[in-house]
Amino acid sequence: MRHAVSVPCFGTGLDAALVADWAASAEAAGWDGFFLWDHLFAFAPGPVDVVDPWIALTAAACATRRIRLGTMVTPLPRRRPIVVARQTVTLDRLSQGRLVLGVGIGGGPFEWDYCGEQTEAVIRGEMLDEHLELLERLWTGEPVHHQGRHYRTAGPDWSAVCYPPPLQQPRIPIWVGGTWPGTRPFRRAARWDGVAPMRLDGGWEVADTAAVAARMASLRAASSPGTDTPYDIAVPGETQGDDPGRIERHAEHRDAGATWWVEAVHPWRYGWQEGRPWPLTAMRERIEAGP
Repeated sequence: MRHAVSVPCFGTGLDAALVADWAASAEAAGWDGFFLWDHLFAFAPGPVDVVDPWIALTAAACATRRIRLGTMVTPLPRRRPIVVARQTVTLDRLSQGRLVLGVGIGGGPFEWDYCGEQTEAVIRGEMLDEHLELLERLWTGEPVHHQGRHYRTAGPDWSAVCYPPPLQQPRIPIWVGGTWPGTRPFRRAARWDGVAPMRLDGGWEVADTAAVAARMASLRAASSPGTDTPYDIAVPGETQGDDPGRIERHAEHRDAGATWWVEAVHPWRYGWQEGRPWPLTAMRERIEAGP
């Protein structure tokens, strides 16, 4: 099992240079992955610094050599497929093939209802599915003529060519995020390269990891019988860097089927409340403590 950290793309005092510094610290501390949230606004009132995840990850790519980088997760229905194709391929090539694209339909009113975006979750799911299928075609570098329900890359005698293709083949790994124990996100995830589950009603347990692993094995067997391609299950969690018991906890999730442990390094785990300084030092210390 590999280990990653996941950090918000917002916080008082956070900028792209700090994200790059954290990524470099994570690499030096022995983490295998560094993932950044993808939000337009902070989960806190008042003026809070927010960075664009793709620019910040570009800075992180320039500051590192080994660690995998990506979003956890990007709500694709509010992004245009050709723009995403350009951004992901540019970052994948810059990082020498270290990009992971985490995706989801997004949630909450702030980045959807209040910004004039699609409000219906079912339609956003349709958009996500069409977006992913189109994105995979655009990544080939070949002409793509597409006229779908939600997206179009077609004109009179014209098709979109997004060249060059990414370094990673057959594609940049796609991990689909979803709230467990839902249904649709996991059916979607079975068609791609990994799943990043979460719970909204409590902490993530070993039993959850085992249940997700069983569900994904069943779904993948039904959709692609006879295939045994590698598949990632990236489970969330929080551990203390000075707790020797974390090694055993990681091992339990590994034995239950997890291939990645994603350490959630966010301010609320340190008791942050409105009006208090952002706990950047505590967040850095957890990253530097390593997996």
